[in-house]
Amino acid sequence: MVEPVHGTLTDTIWPSLPVAAWQDTYATLHLWTQIIGKIRLAMAPKINHWWHSTLYVTPRGLTTSSIPYETRTLEISFDFLEDQLQIETSDGIRRTIALAPRSVADFYQDVMGTLSAIDIPVRIWTMPQEVDQPIPFEQDYVHAAYDPQYAQRFWRILVQADRVMKIFRSRFIGKSSPVHFFWGSFDLAVTRFSGRRAPEHPGGVPNMADWVTREAYSHEVSSCGFWPGGGAVEPVFYSYAYPQPEGFKDYPIQPKEAFYSFDMQEFILPYEAVRQADDPDAVLLTFLQSTYDAAANSGNWERAALEFTS
Repeated sequence: MVEPVHGTLTDTIWPSLPVAAWQDTYATLHLWTQIIGKIRLAMAPKINHWWHSTLYVTPRGLTTSSIPYETRTLEISFDFLEDQLQIETSDGIRRTIALAPRSVADFYQDVMGTLSAIDIPVRIWTMPQEVDQPIPFEQDYVHAAYDPQYAQRFWRILVQADRVMKIFRSRFIGKSSPVHFFWGSFDLAVTRFSGRRAPEHPGGVPNMADWVTREAYSHEVSSCGFWPGGGAVEPVFYSYAYPQPEGFKDYPIQPKEAFYSFDMQEFILPYEAVRQADDPDAVLLTFLQSTYDAAANSGNWERAALEFTS
């Protein structure tokens, strides 16, 4: 079992997560979550905007939640406290697979072999999505890193982000997504809807069919979340609107550390600004609310019908 991250409350509750310190683990874990997410995608009944494919934050890691299979149900969970993948079924079967330095190909074969052995055969498309230079899972012996400390730090941030984003979600009575983890983009997100259809999305997401993106963005949204960064970008909270209304990018938002990124076409709040704040919850909620205000006011949403008024 990995020991908790030691240090100040800032270090333990909102730990540091510099991209360079865990980039190899990040790349491997991203692909592992894609394997598990694609299993849910293949087996679960379809829900609008691909909500049937996501993972959810738990007190120990990430989970598929219950997936139906004939008269049984299946749940697959990453446990970052015990460094295990846990596979459980409604008829009492439980199997574990170690989370340790091992190739994506090895992990894929172990997961699929375990499911077959418990009479839950499943086939998935093995090409990774939303990554550069994808390698089919069964052929990927390149990505094989796993540092349990940084996997746990990542999960601890998700726990806090999930908690605060659920508070933010509770303020909205219109259509809203759950707070959920997208394994393609590797981010935790929650999305609010205006109730109006959106213009067709142009697509163009790397290694993602345009029709998939168009289903995800079939209606007007204000979406926010946490992304652990990548390349030269350190971890951030983000917020965007689709379609982006006129005046959105120039709308005054808070806190002062937040800004509009023309490269990413969304508002950004550096994770470190939240982590180092005297009241991280308040800073993050201020960012989420003010950027939603930017989308809803610029886009002329019917706010009185979509939000709590008391």
